[in-house]
Amino acid sequence: MWVKLCCLLLYFLALFVLARVFEAVAWYESGFLATQLVDPVALSFRKLRTILECRGLGHSGLPEKKDVRELVEKSGDLMEGELYSALKEEEASESVSSTNFSGEMHFYELVEDTKDGIWLVQVIANDRSPLVGKVHWEKMVKKVSRFGIRTGTFNCSSDPRYCKRRGWLKSTLIMSVPQTSTSKGKVMLKEYSGHRIEVEHIFKWITAHAASRIKTIYNSEHLKEEWNKSDQYRVKIYLFANLDQPPAFFSALSVKFTGRVEFIFVNVENWDNKSYMAEIGIYKTPSYILRTPEGIYRYGNNTGEFISLRAMDSFLRSLQPEVNDLFVLSLVLVNLMAWMDLFITQGATIKRFVVLISTLGTYNSLLIISWLPVLGFLQLPYLDSFYEYSLKLFRYSNTTTLASWVRADWMFYSSHPALFLSTYLGHGLLIDYFEKKRRRNNNTDEVNANNLEWLSSLWDWYTSYLFHPIASFQHFPFDSDWDEDPDLFLERLAFPDLWLHPLIPTDYIKNLPMWRFKCLGAHCDEEKLDAFLDSESDSDSENREVFSSDREASEDDELSTFHRCGAEPCPCANKYRHPEACGRRARSYGSCSSAGDMEPDWSAWPPEMLRCTECVVCLENFASGCLLMGLPCGHVFHQSCIVMWLAGGRHCCPVCRWASYKKKQPYTHPQPLSSDPPS
Repeated sequence: MWVKLCCLLLYFLALFVLARVFEAVAWYESGFLATQLVDPVALSFRKLRTILECRGLGHSGLPEKKDVRELVEKSGDLMEGELYSALKEEEASESVSSTNFSGEMHFYELVEDTKDGIWLVQVIANDRSPLVGKVHWEKMVKKVSRFGIRTGTFNCSSDPRYCKRRGWLKSTLIMSVPQTSTSKGKVMLKEYSGHRIEVEHIFKWITAHAASRIKTIYNSEHLKEEWNKSDQYRVKIYLFANLDQPPAFFSALSVKFTGRVEFIFVNVENWDNKSYMAEIGIYKTPSYILRTPEGIYRYGNNTGEFISLRAMDSFLRSLQPEVNDLFVLSLVLVNLMAWMDLFITQGATIKRFVVLISTLGTYNSLLIISWLPVLGFLQLPYLDSFYEYSLKLFRYSNTTTLASWVRADWMFYSSHPALFLSTYLGHGLLIDYFEKKRRRNNNTDEVNANNLEWLSSLWDWYTSYLFHPIASFQHFPFDSDWDEDPDLFLERLAFPDLWLHPLIPTDYIKNLPMWRFKCLGAHCDEEKLDAFLDSESDSDSENREVFSSDREASEDDELSTFHRCGAEPCPCANKYRHPEACGRRARSYGSCSSAGDMEPDWSAWPPEMLRCTECVVCLENFASGCLLMGLPCGHVFHQSCIVMWLAGGRHCCPVCRWASYKKKQPYTHPQPLSSDPPS
């Protein structure tokens, strides 16, 4: 997971650097940056009209270019980035979809139950033609969709009862606007009563009703009272402008951020005394001022802060986010991180997609499960201070220059999805190349595996997991009796309980205490020892090749050391020999001594282990130099015997049945009396 997270952070860093490169290239070719101001005098009439349409200002009664230019200047400064976005949006002839309502419940669910948006619905009465023709309606849909206004058509022939109850006896236009300034408030429906059916007149009617929800200030006394007032709104955005009404994008945002941000329009058209504006730091109009408990922020001075719906929406979302905004952001990040598995995983193509699907399901499930307690946590009434401090942190961090760059890059890449996907694919291919090179240097065979080989290995693993749920997780050899007798498989099917044993990892076996068994005064017959070493040299070399870990290699070194000093390895070390041969081999090759012949050297014995001289697994005495292993309960066995016992799925002591992976109070040996001679 951490590898994928680091890869995702590297990808975001690459996007940030790439955006700066694009800015440098644009500046080199055209000589201007996106934040550079544009003089409206140098623009054509068509470009000026495009800017007004994007900002939501009517210009139908302004035939002269001078009047249109003045209206652009009154609504706010124009930057090169905003001009480029407006012209590109006009050239893109994308058809905007409009909803067709099927009946009352559909209309209620989408229109009347939507508390944070504006709807424009054309109602077509029975046996009547629509109020707005098809061509004009398509233009209207495209015009209002720029400001987040959704559109639809309700044909009364699908539900005549509802139209009769509503009084829709003739074709008309219905506008749905939230009635109150609180989040999730009531919705009111307004009917168009004008006689002119042109697009511009209908749009003026829409913007007038949307602007009526914004608090408007007409004099300095009212501004002073409002500026010093403390109410429920922690964030307020003021528009100081010489306009009849605020732009449509400003009104649309006031509906979208209902209950989170208060929008206030200050009309300075007929002001004679502007001294109080100078006192609060407003020296020019138009100005978009964000007032928070932390201070005043002038919108439009940083990168990407354009006078448009999309730019200001991104800005306000970062300052005053909803829980849904944070959830969507986390969902996007988690899925981007999960898709990195497609490139990190090496081997067959089918394997990559299987791992990808598994990772997507796991990550999304964990995300949803982790969000549930967070939502419940936020509902507690004692967390208001925590919520306020969190929003304060958001406001501090998102009013920095770095945050403005990030927002500008987000708007750029979201408007160019092909570039975003291609850079993500290129980044993934680079990760795949370096990961493949790293694994080849480590001589990993899975890099060259094809689809059939991987499917075969997957089936082998599945059957091993199904038949031997414990042994499939360890590296010890396992000989299945089912290969010789298939009836054992049918017997196991007859007892379902045998399939339901918990799967316990065997990693803990490597951490169990191990030591050599020694005897006091042990001596060996040199001739028998030499004969034993000659006969066992081949088997010892093979055993050393089998062990690959550092610890097992060190054990082989210890074993060879005991060979050199004349010690006999545990005769039960080879699991393919019968345990009854252990004693015969120890006696025939002349081990140092059995436990019954001499006193064991208890000084090499771990203090928490019970003293014994016999392994209850193979029922043989410990030979001097034999490798022993102890369990948490204190019982001691041959290392090879107890490893085979535990690896077979019996994770308990053969004597007391205490769990072999669970700690136990260590056993303490009784201290000898002061009168006893020391041992």
